[in-house]
Amino acid sequence: MKRFSALSSAVLAGLLVALAGCGGSGSAPAGAQGGGRAPRTLMLSESDVAVVMTGRMEEGVPITGVLQPSQTISVRARIEGDINAVYAREGEPVRAGQVLARFEASEQVSDQQSARAERVAAQGELATAQWNLEQTQELFRAGAVAERDLRSAQQAVTTARARVAAAAAREQATGSTVRDTRVVAPASAVVERRLVEPGERVAPGAELFTLVRNETLELNAAVPERLATRLAPGQTVRFDAAGRTFEGRVARVSPTIDPNTRSVTVYVQVPNARGELRGGTFASGVVVARTVESTTVVPLPAVRQTAEGDQFVYRIAGRVVEQVPVTLGVVNAAGAQAEVTSGLAAGDRVIVGNVGAVGRGMEVQVIGGDRPPVGSAPAPAGGAAAPGTTTAPPQRER
Repeated sequence: MKRFSALSSAVLAGLLVALAGCGGSGSAPAGAQGGGRAPRTLMLSESDVAVVMTGRMEEGVPITGVLQPSQTISVRARIEGDINAVYAREGEPVRAGQVLARFEASEQVSDQQSARAERVAAQGELATAQWNLEQTQELFRAGAVAERDLRSAQQAVTTARARVAAAAAREQATGSTVRDTRVVAPASAVVERRLVEPGERVAPGAELFTLVRNETLELNAAVPERLATRLAPGQTVRFDAAGRTFEGRVARVSPTIDPNTRSVTVYVQVPNARGELRGGTFASGVVVARTVESTTVVPLPAVRQTAEGDQFVYRIAGRVVEQVPVTLGVVNAAGAQAEVTSGLAAGDRVIVGNVGAVGRGMEVQVIGGDRPPVGSAPAPAGGAAAPGTTTAPPQRER
């Protein structure tokens, strides 16, 4: 019996020691465990401790999509003929009016010269008809010719004028055809594709070149219906593309909701005057819906959650751990930071991440030396100022 009692006492003592080493949500103070035994010391590295700071937080709507040129131009043949020369290649910038290719134009030039000659001849016939009309009018006034002759002269002038007009129209048409033998760029752009080579014969309407205008890119993104009310033209958009950070503006928001995906399309314009971005680049970022200036900011890994859903942090007061309930505002999931509206102040030190068993009242020792508390400080670049999104606080470790 004594042997059994001794064994039970040993097991109970072991359980108490184990409970004393367990921390977490709602745990009793370590100093109260083990009959007043001194609390266990928690060893932390400097990276396990963060300082609460004052900074700027941005709440936004996340978007992803592919950047496309604001305008894609298809240059097509207006006439049928053989290509004599091609002057533009893929990737080359071209100016508005620059010649991209030439057709064999001998037939068109010949037609234009013929039309010009017809117009000159028609003008000569008109001049003769007008002179005859003037002479006939004088003779008619003198009674030397009949009215029938006068009317015939007038009709000759009308016919000559019609011939001049027809010849001028034909000359204009042939001149337009001659101009169409020169394929020119309709706007300043970059050649994306060249679809024709010298010596090829093409039909009217055949695509010769594809040009893109990259000075402004556009991103089309689908946003869930529940977030659509936060979108408006003119909002700032910050996003990452091609390993760099860029900024754009919301240009348009679709007035309807897609019945299949229950999403709204937002159109974002991105200035690209220097051509740093290319069409087809994948981009992800956020539409900044709201900005909070000079607020308390805590690293998101420092925020924990109880089984009941209440959020708290482990704050280091001197060398002792405190479990402090907090209320969050804007949560920046992308920047791993959160706004704290109550529970903390700038300069407080908190434990971040998973550092093992933590309990209230534990003593803390930071390996490498405790960092002294600091007061308000500007948020680091890309930190609190980085855009984020929050609809409901994300679930933390229990």
